[in-house]
Amino acid sequence: MSVAFTGEGGTSEGDFHEALNVASVWDLPVIFIIENNGYGLSTPVNEQYRCESLVDRAKGYGMEGVKIDGNNILTVINTVKGVREYCIQQQKPYLIECMTFRMRGHEEASGTKYVPKELFEEWVQKDPVKNYEQFLVNGEVLTADDVSAIKEELKNYIELELQVAYGAATLIPGTEEELKDVYATKKEKDAGKKIIVIENSSQREVSLSTTGSSLREKRFIDAIKEGLYQSMQHHGSLILMGQDIAEYGGAFKITEGFLNEFGKARVRNTPLCESAVLGAALGLSLEGFKTMVEMQFADFVSAGFNQVVNNLAKIHYRWGQNADVVVRMPTGGGVGAGPFHSQSTEAWFVHVPGLKVVYPSSPVDAKGLLIAAINDPNPVMYFEHKALYRSISGQVPEEYYEIEIGKAKWIQEGEDISIITYGSGVHQAHEYAQTCSDISFDILDLRTLLPLDYPSIKSSVARTGKVLLLHEDTLTGGIGGEIAAWISEHCFEMLDAPVIRCASLDTPVPFNTDLEKNFMASARLDACVKKLIGY
Repeated sequence: MSVAFTGEGGTSEGDFHEALNVASVWDLPVIFIIENNGYGLSTPVNEQYRCESLVDRAKGYGMEGVKIDGNNILTVINTVKGVREYCIQQQKPYLIECMTFRMRGHEEASGTKYVPKELFEEWVQKDPVKNYEQFLVNGEVLTADDVSAIKEELKNYIELELQVAYGAATLIPGTEEELKDVYATKKEKDAGKKIIVIENSSQREVSLSTTGSSLREKRFIDAIKEGLYQSMQHHGSLILMGQDIAEYGGAFKITEGFLNEFGKARVRNTPLCESAVLGAALGLSLEGFKTMVEMQFADFVSAGFNQVVNNLAKIHYRWGQNADVVVRMPTGGGVGAGPFHSQSTEAWFVHVPGLKVVYPSSPVDAKGLLIAAINDPNPVMYFEHKALYRSISGQVPEEYYEIEIGKAKWIQEGEDISIITYGSGVHQAHEYAQTCSDISFDILDLRTLLPLDYPSIKSSVARTGKVLLLHEDTLTGGIGGEIAAWISEHCFEMLDAPVIRCASLDTPVPFNTDLEKNFMASARLDACVKKLIGY
């Protein structure tokens, strides 16, 4: 079971309500404890909520709750003991509201001037430490001398620990060490399993590093499904979570049939609680599980943004804990789905240290990168373009294999223009290149957007001296700007022309299909190529 703490201020956050709802719907033995001290920093409770007591909210989520004197040590201990037994026996959550008070500021700088004097006078009489001390003395459990001795022992202990801190060696920052600490190191715990690593595989011709491997023609969507299915077989600790992924099989039917094969404990429908579910995935990682969370559409991840960028991404750097979570992100336009189901959101995450961001363009990469993402101990944002699901096919090994995260691949080598791209842009670049017999294109598929394969980018720049960065994301703030800046800084002498970015318009994605075609980067590809070749 678990215990989750919050202050009364935190109960206004959406995460609080999502957590209570998920715990109740899933019958999770979680004790939620609210430390209600009357103020969110300086904001009193009458400006925070209108219910009489926060514990009243428990009923709204189908759980039991109790309000107690949070300053009475014995009341707190006995209540938590009883609630713990209830949660374990009934396999249900429980909410405890502990009424207490903060005698100092939220932090030292804020002070306590905002608190009326009479409140201090009231609550000083309820000091839990002094009252418990008096309780033990009155009960002849301790004497006055015992109390003095305990206080002296604690004071001496604190002073000794302070001396250790004061005597610590001066911290000498090391840049390489800091960068190394961002990601957890992958450990091979399944040595008996066969993993085929495919390197520099062409988009249309797959060469395997081992013999006897069977290749089959598969659609992009089926390759993803197979990679996920084989990962479920390979890892008994892998849990799948997402909206409608169980009986229904997901919005795109990738998990169809998984429920019958692996059971409801491992294939879990979720409420519309993206933040709580991503938080639950991190909690599972703390307990040694692997988790795949499916965003029904990549756009919806914004509702769970805090969990991704502040918790999943930073937990290894902060205290060495893995975040063994893959977030699958059906993304992209070209399907007439409009502004809330078609956005390209990958650039939101390449700015976040601690995340890995992958974006396959072919079936062979889709399967291999998904397996690699699940095997990786770090949080991975796995983008899959919806328009490629059933329109792209290719040769895929039937074995359980990985594509290395962080490695780009050449689609074709050329001498005139380098097109550096990923996802649907790979197909747009290749198809366009087929129409230009007089131009030799070098096409590089990044595959991984964080970390980027800078050596491969540099090699492509060196080969042609003219670079076109193509992505479906909007122009401003897209990853093309970051790559262009890197090329300008590190490959300037190799360039024969300015780096050109070809991206979608800086507008929301239109619903109207004609407007959407004009929105897409592909509508400007020909003009960008002509501008670059004519420079």
